[in-house]
Amino acid sequence: MKTYRPLPQAEYRWQNYQLVPIRYEDREPIRAWRNAQLEVLRQAEPLTTEQQEAYFQRVVLPLFEQEQPGQLLFSLLYKNELIAYGGLVHLSWPDGRAEVSFLVDPTRAADPATYRQDFRAHLRLLGQVAFDGLKFNRLFTETYDIRPAHVTILEEAGFRLEGRLRQHVQLKPGTFADSLMHGQLAADYATAFGTAL
Repeated sequence: MKTYRPLPQAEYRWQNYQLVPIRYEDREPIRAWRNAQLEVLRQAEPLTTEQQEAYFQRVVLPLFEQEQPGQLLFSLLYKNELIAYGGLVHLSWPDGRAEVSFLVDPTRAADPATYRQDFRAHLRLLGQVAFDGLKFNRLFTETYDIRPAHVTILEEAGFRLEGRLRQHVQLKPGTFADSLMHGQLAADYATAFGTAL
């Protein structure tokens, strides 16, 4: 299994979940998930197989060789099966901060209880990567306000609402959504998940 140079360990586990550096073989399921959930992503058009392959070759695979990559992407497994992916993006190494990304298999996203469990596991494990492994200070997110359940999970996991960008994105012609900005400090993570940092 490939791992990122700055990480002290190759995988992170909690209960039946496992967070591993993104796997090349996961590129096609991830592409399908992205195309099925455009309304919640900063992606305007569906991705083709060729575009996804080019992205993995040009952007993703070189990340493994960099001392301070601009993003750390992970595959989230449940009982050894791929269920989601995401990671730390827009990393600022000097500032010790990164944006959280997460996208789950749409069939799991359709069940609120499963989605909540998967997203909380992802946030717990990603916090281990960011705060324990990398000694980062801060994580942040941007969420469209059309996702109240997603926002609730973030806030339960120690993310605090830090701002609202009014009518920030146009979902379809004439329909705008606000972007909600949340942040989490290392101490917030430790409190939310009962861990010592």
